[in-house]
Amino acid sequence: MRSPKLWQVTFILTIGILSVSSTAIFIRLALEASGKLGLEFSLFLAASRLIIASIVLFPAWKTVVKNKANVKAYYYAIGAGFSLAFHFVCWITSLSFTSIAASTTLVTTNPIWVALLSWFWFGEKIKKITILGIFIALLGGILIALGGNDLNNSYNQPMLGNVLALMGALFVSFYLIFGKISQQEGLNISSYSVIVYTTAAILLFPLPFVFGSGYSNYPNPVYLYVLLMAIFSQLIGHTSINWSVRYVSPTLITLAILFEPIGSSFLGFLLFQEIPSILVLIGAFIILVGVIIAVVSSQDKCKSV
Repeated sequence: MRSPKLWQVTFILTIGILSVSSTAIFIRLALEASGKLGLEFSLFLAASRLIIASIVLFPAWKTVVKNKANVKAYYYAIGAGFSLAFHFVCWITSLSFTSIAASTTLVTTNPIWVALLSWFWFGEKIKKITILGIFIALLGGILIALGGNDLNNSYNQPMLGNVLALMGALFVSFYLIFGKISQQEGLNISSYSVIVYTTAAILLFPLPFVFGSGYSNYPNPVYLYVLLMAIFSQLIGHTSINWSVRYVSPTLITLAILFEPIGSSFLGFLLFQEIPSILVLIGAFIILVGVIIAVVSSQDKCKSV
């Protein structure tokens, strides 16, 4: 099969970035339709998204049976599933307390966390310019924390939301590292994906019953937004990005994903008239600059999820 042309890859990657950028919008629409905020409703959204994705990928279980990988590969894939579940819970919950601009910018700092974890875990050296990028991103994070609410003063706990978004970035970094090890130990991408999604779905499935009202009694639009999130954000967005990385540099993919907070913030402004404060905007810009420096200078390139 011939490789696709550059314009075709660019087109598919653009669709992927736009689809991923819609995630925060669907979450915010679901929050408004339900009138609920906080952990309980976020658990429902996170679990529903993963359950739908795992059901769609269910036929791929036959590849798991045929895949003869090291037993470590399965352990790390399961660990990645746990990490992905906690990532969704933290990040989705963050959107109840802070702006779309702040949340999506902070959650895309995972390349920095991957570099730090790789240094701590594997002893990989961090270049001086990567350290510079980390400190620049840290400065941007401080400005976002000081910036607080958007100009509409819609959020009374922006610091909590920002911390949750950072926790989401940390968990997705573990997800990336576990995924790298799992695939190095012999799992192909199809087997790995179905194990991760199913693990995360099983982990989160009972939590809405324990902490909330389960999966029923929500307004009909909520279920529509959940379905759209699973289709566009998960299946189209992530699939497009993962397909594109086969044909272009992983560095380019990582940098392209940094447009997610820009797209999400623009949609947030159009749909919700959500205008971040000047400090949040400046902080977001500085963070993106820091992450770009860290990504470009890093020897081990990873893509955001």
